[in-house]
Amino acid sequence: MAESGADFRHETARLILRDWRDDDWAAFWEATNTPAVMRWLGGVADADVRAAAQDRLIGYRRDFGHTFWAVERKADGALLGFCGLKRSNQPGGPQGMMEVGWRLREDAWGQGYAREAAAASLDLAFGRFGADEVIALTVQGNTASWGLMLRLGMERRLDLDFASADFDPDNPVIIAYSITPEKWRVAA
Repeated sequence: MAESGADFRHETARLILRDWRDDDWAAFWEATNTPAVMRWLGGVADADVRAAAQDRLIGYRRDFGHTFWAVERKADGALLGFCGLKRSNQPGGPQGMMEVGWRLREDAWGQGYAREAAAASLDLAFGRFGADEVIALTVQGNTASWGLMLRLGMERRLDLDFASADFDPDNPVIIAYSITPEKWRVAA
C-alpha cells in the first residue's frame, strides 16, 4: 500500500513505514538512544542532539517528500525505529544523493525487519521518487549495517568514502555503498 492523502504510509508484510506523529518521539528515543544502538552513531544523544535530529527528519519530509520514516510493527503497533530515504548531507561527504538509512531498537535486531524496511525504501526510491542511484553510509566497524547493504545488492563505492570522526573516532572514515535501479531490479 502506498501513500494516500497528505500522510505517508507504506505497508510491507510485517511493517508500516509512515510519517512521524508527535507521540512517537519519546518511545523512539527511549528504545533507540541506547549504548548498543548508538554505538556506531556517535554515542548516546543528549537532548540537544535529539531535538536537532527530529527537526532534520521533519525537514526532510517537508523539503523532499521523504524522510527516515517511523517503522511500526503491524502485529502489535510497536515502534521499532526508523528507515527510509533522505538526501545525503553529511559534512565532507556526497551532497544531495538519495540515501537509504535505518535505525532499529535492539530487540528488533536479527529478525529481518531492517532488510524488509530497507527493501521497501529502495522500491520507493526507484519507483515513487525516481532516484537514479541510492547510497548508504556507515562506518567500517558497523558490520551489521554494511552486511545488510551487501544483502540488498548494494556495491562498495570507495570513491564516495569520506573522513568524519562523528561516528567512530577510532576509525574516522564513512564508507559508502550504492545501487542503481537496474541492479535493484536484479537484487529484489
